[in-house]
Amino acid sequence: MRLVSWNVNGLRACMGKGFMEFFHTVNADIVALQETKLQPHQIELELDGYEQYWHSAEKKGYSGTAVFTKQKPLSVSYDLPDMESLGFPNEGRVITLEFDEFYFVNCYTPNSQRELTRLEFRMDWEDEFRKYLTELDKKKPVIMCGDLNVAHEEIDLKNPKTNHNNAGFTDKERAKFSELMQSGFVDSFRYLYPDKRDCYSWWSYMANSRARNIGWRIDYFVVSERFKHRIEESSILPEVTGSDHCPVMLEIR
Repeated sequence: MRLVSWNVNGLRACMGKGFMEFFHTVNADIVALQETKLQPHQIELELDGYEQYWHSAEKKGYSGTAVFTKQKPLSVSYDLPDMESLGFPNEGRVITLEFDEFYFVNCYTPNSQRELTRLEFRMDWEDEFRKYLTELDKKKPVIMCGDLNVAHEEIDLKNPKTNHNNAGFTDKERAKFSELMQSGFVDSFRYLYPDKRDCYSWWSYMANSRARNIGWRIDYFVVSERFKHRIEESSILPEVTGSDHCPVMLEIR
């Protein structure tokens, strides 16, 4: 089974940069997108053989997620539980599909922003998201993917020293990812390739960063610990352009 996750940084823009060609070529069983930046009915995709599930932010042109799947899920849910009572805005960040053998969760984690203006909100969100995943995991294994907006370890970005305490590489954000790993989950890429360097999924548009491979690995497939034996391959596809992120892929047996 082949699963793909991609932050497309605006799906309409990505459509003009080869999205459909990649989609048909990769022929994945499930494709998860983040940062679609679309409202309902702004786009109609003809995807023969795929069910489509979209979740948009209230704010136009911002955030948003989508999942396309060949197999019809048993159920679909959106957001985290109790979002309104927690005071979290609807930013279209989470879609969960339930299948026979696992839950599939597509996530676009809030960015802490420059000057870390959203860091405290991010910390609250991380706690609720981890709680949500662990509750799902009690029922059946979880495959979670998306742009998690954190480089976990120094090996996961080109310049860890100069980026320390920048958004995406603060001690607090990294600690939250560690907490998730300690709650019964596995980073599929590092499970297979614990020491592999220069493997990134996002590059700044500035300073010719992508051509020089000055990047960050912030896009993940995370799976339940008890599901890790099903991982066949976990890969990053930097040759696929169309966004400042590249797709990541998980193949399971």
